[in-house]
Amino acid sequence: MSVDRSVAGSVDAPVVESVAGSLDASLDVVDAREQMVEQQVRAWDVLDERILGVLREVPRERFVPASWRELAYADCEIPLPCGKRMLRPMIVGRLLQALQVQAHERVLEVGTGSGYVSACLARLGARVRSLELHAPLATFAEANLRAVCGVSGAASVSGASGAAGGATPPAVPAVPAVEVLCADAMQLAEESAYDVVVLTASLPLHEPRFERALRPGGRLFAVIGATEPQQACLIRRASARDFTREVLFETVIEPLEHAPRPEAFGF
Repeated sequence: MSVDRSVAGSVDAPVVESVAGSLDASLDVVDAREQMVEQQVRAWDVLDERILGVLREVPRERFVPASWRELAYADCEIPLPCGKRMLRPMIVGRLLQALQVQAHERVLEVGTGSGYVSACLARLGARVRSLELHAPLATFAEANLRAVCGVSGAASVSGASGAAGGATPPAVPAVPAVEVLCADAMQLAEESAYDVVVLTASLPLHEPRFERALRPGGRLFAVIGATEPQQACLIRRASARDFTREVLFETVIEPLEHAPRPEAFGF
């Protein structure tokens, strides 16, 4: 699996800091964040107080492009570089609740985007490896994570060319909580490597490589479907050969680049 080392890096678990004065005075981030939690996320059946607490703590506005910052807590998909979009807050809440990430679990995130979901996963105590296809987005996310963490500079990842092909890059000091790699997730070849896998883009067709990346007992969140509405699913690996699937809700999100798609119908 090809990895661009120029944007690969690691950041420590987010330490939420005050953002007062860093945004326009018209944006009351504390009230906006609380309204997001209560009116959007809790209202959509996210009742786990641990998850709601994380969404209150992680400053979503710090992961939004500056021109869209006043909409950071709105119920919408915020545009990102490279033509991508952030997931709506309620979907982030539902996926976090479904996955029930525990401290020190190993998580693979497919589609780093702005780094917001990565930060939430790390705040839950997970060790996150996040794959982003687009180098500008990987750089954007890494900068956001560094700024929120208060970390200057990123630890380099040597040997990263094998990151998703079976070989694990050498650990960097302090076992960082988030590792951002610029790579194509459709080349993922790891098996039984992760406790949790999160896809932030949809799969038009069932794709078994992400299930195989789970350890027994592991959980995968994936939105599956080539037509609207798509199904958000929680897939569990019960054993080496057995998987279960639970449909959580219906939604529509953009497809994962390079993922297989149904053949066009011809007459």
